[in-house]
Amino acid sequence: MTRKVARLRKGLGAADRAKLSDYLSAVRDVERRIERIEADADRELPVVERPSASIPASFEDYVKLMFDLQVLAYQADLTRVITFLMTPELTAQTYPQIGVPDPHHALSHHENNPESLAKLTRVGTYHTELLSYYLGRLEATPDGDGSLLDQVVLLYGSGMSNSNLHNIQNLPLLLAGGGAGQLRSGRHLRYAEGTPLTNLYMSMLGLAGVPVERVGDSTGELRHLTGV
Repeated sequence: MTRKVARLRKGLGAADRAKLSDYLSAVRDVERRIERIEADADRELPVVERPSASIPASFEDYVKLMFDLQVLAYQADLTRVITFLMTPELTAQTYPQIGVPDPHHALSHHENNPESLAKLTRVGTYHTELLSYYLGRLEATPDGDGSLLDQVVLLYGSGMSNSNLHNIQNLPLLLAGGGAGQLRSGRHLRYAEGTPLTNLYMSMLGLAGVPVERVGDSTGELRHLTGV
């Protein structure tokens, strides 16, 4: 591998050599973090049940590691489509690190209890802060004349607007990235009541150069989405 990199570096200009060095450094950083996790998994522990896979014990470390791997995959053009579930729908994940020891799914059935709503807001804020880490990594990674963030279209959200009622209408969603110059950021768009979510999926496929006639119950692409 070292010889291949050396041969490749000889044929590159100064700017591309710098990009290659940055990429290899990022790969090595992720490798070291995985090695540390595996080393921790081999330590003597009390007799308790533990996962067979070597994953970070910290939820935040796990999510950031997954985000960093995604950035590397995009940077090397190993994939152009990624889906990532931060937590499963029926998760019992707790967040004592932010003062929320309650299981997330149970907390989502808040029954309009002010204390539960405050905790649920804290969890949502925490997840969004982790997303901002991902967006920052994409923005800090050069790609073409801009950054990876300028090139991607990233959809963030959940499947319910009111988890207490299992309401799947009027979902608050975040669409991030520049879409290779096709998207204009910094806007809050509200669409007519009853607009299918699949219209957004259809629009995203169009932005990616994969036009389709229909996605599920879609009725057409969203107007005003590109803003250009």
